[in-house]
Amino acid sequence: MDLTRLLCTLLLTACCCRRSAGVPSEVEPKPEILEFEVGDNAHLNCDSSLPIDNLSHVDWFFKHKDQRIHIFQVRRGQGQPDPGEYQHRLTLVDGANLSLAHVTPKDERIFICQVKGLTSNTQEKYIQLQIYKAPKEPTIQASTSGISVMNKVPQEVATCNGEDGYPIPHVTWYKNRRPLKEDKNRIRIMEVRTKESSGLYTVRSTLWAQLDKEDKEALFYCELSYRLPGGDHMKESKEVNVTVYYPMEKVWLEVMPNRLLKEGDKVELKCLSDGNPPPHFTIRKQDPTSLSWLEVENISDGVLILEQAQKHHSGLYECLGLDFDTGVEATDQQQLLVNYVSNIRVQPKAPVMSEGSSLKLNCSAESSQPVVFHWKREKTKEILKNGSVLHLTNLTREAGGGYLCVASVPGVPGLKRTQLVNVTINGSPWVMAKEAHMWVRENEMVNLTCEVSGQPRPTISWSVNGTIHEHKKDFQTILSTLKVQVTPELLEKGAVCQASNSLGSNKTTIFLELVNLTTLPVTTTGNTTSSPSTTTSSPSSAKANSTSTAGTKQESKGVVIVVVIVCILLLAVLGAVLYFLYKKGKMPCGRSGKQEITLPLARKNEIVVEVKSDKLPEEMGLLQGSNGDKRAPRDQGEKYIDLRH
Repeated sequence: MDLTRLLCTLLLTACCCRRSAGVPSEVEPKPEILEFEVGDNAHLNCDSSLPIDNLSHVDWFFKHKDQRIHIFQVRRGQGQPDPGEYQHRLTLVDGANLSLAHVTPKDERIFICQVKGLTSNTQEKYIQLQIYKAPKEPTIQASTSGISVMNKVPQEVATCNGEDGYPIPHVTWYKNRRPLKEDKNRIRIMEVRTKESSGLYTVRSTLWAQLDKEDKEALFYCELSYRLPGGDHMKESKEVNVTVYYPMEKVWLEVMPNRLLKEGDKVELKCLSDGNPPPHFTIRKQDPTSLSWLEVENISDGVLILEQAQKHHSGLYECLGLDFDTGVEATDQQQLLVNYVSNIRVQPKAPVMSEGSSLKLNCSAESSQPVVFHWKREKTKEILKNGSVLHLTNLTREAGGGYLCVASVPGVPGLKRTQLVNVTINGSPWVMAKEAHMWVRENEMVNLTCEVSGQPRPTISWSVNGTIHEHKKDFQTILSTLKVQVTPELLEKGAVCQASNSLGSNKTTIFLELVNLTTLPVTTTGNTTSSPSTTTSSPSSAKANSTSTAGTKQESKGVVIVVVIVCILLLAVLGAVLYFLYKKGKMPCGRSGKQEITLPLARKNEIVVEVKSDKLPEEMGLLQGSNGDKRAPRDQGEKYIDLRH
């Protein structure tokens, strides 16, 4: 019995020594699985059922193949790491538990916690670490060489890259959001996996496929599937399209813009096909006489551009496409119609009529569509009549001038043309007034203008010498301008404008009078004196102005009487001095500005004239009112003389 007990004691001691030396027991418990991402801190909990105190021995191991490698021990509550890869990453926490800092893929292994009490058996706990790392966003690169549908074997479509993942991410290919599966005849997927020094994986997947013409707009992308603590995840690449080459089956000819065309429009004729790459295009136009086809020059990539289409561009066009790879030829035709209005004619072309007669104007035109006509006066743009015929009766001088025949096509917006005809009314020279009056200052330069109408064109002459300039105001009106200096002789006799032609003569006289400042309200502003503006003496302007100012003269009559009384009082005081200054025209004037001259009622029927002066007036003092107060300066600028009638 003693021998048996001794043998049992020896066997028990040997078993305990084996366990304390790190020799594994025959039956290993099921490990606890802990999941972490790369870079996390892993907490390794011993969870022994034995009480752990200062007298307990705790040892930590990791399993490498079939061996245990000791990495940490706890004695009397103090921890001590073993030299090696975990020496600086393990920290003792909560008695016998460990914290492993910054886990990496290399830490994906089994860790063993072994606890031995002084009076009890040894207990062990197994912990399996599983490490994960999400890969970077996948990148995809489509084939740059393109894929021909004529090849009957799979060709490279695109390549997908997934970098720095753990474990190895799974790659799935999609076309138009549908997953692709390998088919040895049409689809092949080749994958290359690379393990980096960090323990992370990079996967490179290449899709090979045989494509059809219908895949020309297909979108391909790849998906990376991977796991993280708590569940599965995935990342998708962007979508790419790959160039697909396929033979031509047909061509067609497009005309842009797609609407009714008119002369002057920019027009494009474009050849298109359903082949890729496009075939060689030729554009031809049919000769309307011989019906033969003539090749059109200056086309680029099957496009003919007509910057300003004309009616001769109308006709039948043909697009011819030739596929050099297959030898297939196809054509398409389009009829081009450029709408137009041309050859507008007015009869008679240049009518010359006499006063009181009648005139009939006929307008005609050629057009690709039904055309409508209307007549307008050139000067006023007023519409006179709708229709191709215009009747003018009881012609007067005012009826002379330009008339426009407008031909338009209602069915084609913006398509219209015009033709001008000038109607001449023969007559002797015509002026609207026999005489005109204007206010001036002695020795200044003035511009006198005479406006005359008449056919044949009259000859204009002046009774005084000066610089004469003539120009046509309109079709039958002439403006003659005389630039002359104001002299005593001119003040006495005035200037006569004489107009004559083969049918007669006419004249108008412009009388000049010196400015009487005592009767002229002065409007000035500022300190700078400006010269009077040009005054034009013309029959038409005189007549118009006399009408517009008739009402004003009646209102100013009372003002004139008051002014006359004031002048009489001033003359009584100043006497001969004011009389002398008035006769010599040397009375000082105020600062120049706009001056409104109010004439006595006796001048009611005189003509409004406009004086153009090249000479700056001499500085004028402020005019005094009847009570001796100075009048406030007003607007400064050119002097406008409004002659009241």
